[in-house]
Amino acid sequence: MADDQLNEKDLNAEEAAAVDNGARVQELEEQLAAAKDQSLRVAAEAQNSIRRAEQEVDKARKFALEKFSSDLLPVIDSLELALAHSSADDEHVKQIREGVELTLKMFQDTLKRYNLEAVDPHGQPFNPEHHQAMAMQENAEVEPNSVLNVFQKGYLLNGRLLRPAMVVVSKAPAAPQPSIDEKA
Repeated sequence: MADDQLNEKDLNAEEAAAVDNGARVQELEEQLAAAKDQSLRVAAEAQNSIRRAEQEVDKARKFALEKFSSDLLPVIDSLELALAHSSADDEHVKQIREGVELTLKMFQDTLKRYNLEAVDPHGQPFNPEHHQAMAMQENAEVEPNSVLNVFQKGYLLNGRLLRPAMVVVSKAPAAPQPSIDEKA
């Protein structure tokens, strides 16, 4: 009987140890799962940080020329005005005009290489995202809200607006007002 009690105590001790081991295994599995989850979160955060840094570097590289390009736009405008106000027939300015034309062409080609493109919307529908309406003019010959005249070209740098085009926009002619005689 004493042996039975000893065996029973041993069994109870073994069962208790097994229960303790089971609880310990459960606790360790939970800790392992938490550590794996934490590891995945840290890896995801690191990957997100790298991606954000790459995007910021790409954006900085893409738009680093924005201020410089903005400062060059008046030079382009001046060259274009010089060509617009000089006569191609005048022999005295013919060589100067050719030089200005070549300079402007080289300038425009250089700007294209750096993804700076002109917005010259003459005849196109008015787009408030790229155009700034300076005036509206009645015109029955074109669709309302079409660009009739461009005062100053706009420019995009890598697809982002650098300067809006300053334009005159068409509007539908006003309906004729009935005269006093017609009202009566």
